[in-house]
Order: sequence, then structure tokens, then C-alpha cells
Amino acid sequence: MILKNMKLAVVFMFLLFGAVSAFAADEGAATARQVVEKFQADLIAVMKEGKKLGYAGRYERLKDPVSNSHELTKIARIVVGKEWEKLSEEQQQKLVDVFSRLSIASYAHNFKDYSGESFVFDSEEETTRGGVVVHSHLVIPGDKPVKFDYMLKEKGNSWRIINIIANGVSDLALKRSEYTTILQREGFDTLINKINEKIDNYSKQ
Repeated sequence: MILKNMKLAVVFMFLLFGAVSAFAADEGAATARQVVEKFQADLIAVMKEGKKLGYAGRYERLKDPVSNSHELTKIARIVVGKEWEKLSEEQQQKLVDVFSRLSIASYAHNFKDYSGESFVFDSEEETTRGGVVVHSHLVIPGDKPVKFDYMLKEKGNSWRIINIIANGVSDLALKRSEYTTILQREGFDTLINKINEKIDNYSKQ
């Protein structure tokens, strides 16, 4: 009887710790909505200090928030489409690096100051391919709100943004059209130079 009870106790403890571990894993995994809202909160925080930080300060503050919420490698691959397979591994990495810098620079440039803006969650939905779209809008005092649709895919135990549609315009679609055209007509080095020029322009505005 004692042996039986000990076996039951061991089984119970195993199940208990297994449940606790599973709960802890679930608790640590951010949902698609949480990833978007954390990123939006980071944006607002930088906007509030935008003028004091300056472009360079905003860029540094946004490095981690952008990298931790966006699947930058996948986005870089998508924006060049089939041309990706024609690039060497070194070129692929170079494209990912410069595109990552462009993404951070774009946020540092476009979210530079604060005048009472706030993000509001609207809804979320699952896509047919296993992704999630988080719908929200940016409230701008004295102006029309901007609608944002964040498309996310699961990566590991979390979610990452792979596209953002602002007022119906897909950032990914715009970049894909531009980047593939440059690659096909002018080549890889020209594309990298043009992206670097864009980053440089953001830093001066």
C-alpha cells in the first residue's frame, strides 16, 4: 500500500511539474496581439522623447523593439521575391542587414515627436495560412486616425510582424515592386546603394 501510494505521489508530482512547465512556457510566449501592442507602446514611448532624443537617439532606442517584433529576414526575402534565390549567401546577408537598418531608420524618421497620439486595438483574425492579422488604429488629435493592419507569422514560441498595411497600403507590396525592378534592371549593388541613400536621407530630415 505504501509503495502504491509512493508511485501515485511520483506520478502526481510528475504531472504537476509538467503542467507547471507547460503553463510557464505558455505564459512566456507572447501572442500576436501582445507583440503588436508591445511594439506600439515602445513607439509611443520613443515619440514622447522624440525631440530630446533626436534621430540618432530614436534609432538606438528602436533597434531592439523593431528587431524583436519584426521578422526582418523573412521580410527582406519577400521584398525581392524570386530574385532572392539568385543572390549569393553573402549578398543575402548584406540585403538583410541593410534592410534591417532601413526599417529602424524609417520608424525613427516617421515617429519623431508626440502630440497626444495613441494606438487602439480593434480586432484580430486568423488567416487561412496559419497567420494572424491584428487590426488597430492610431488616434491623432485634430486629424483623421490611421488604420494599421499587422500581419504576423509564428516563429518559435512567439509571433513576428511580416507586413504592415497602413490605410489600405501594403508596405511590403510597395517595396517588392520597387526592389525587384531595381535588381532586375540595375543589379544588386545599385539596390544596396539606393537603400543606403534612403537611410541617409532619413537621418537628415
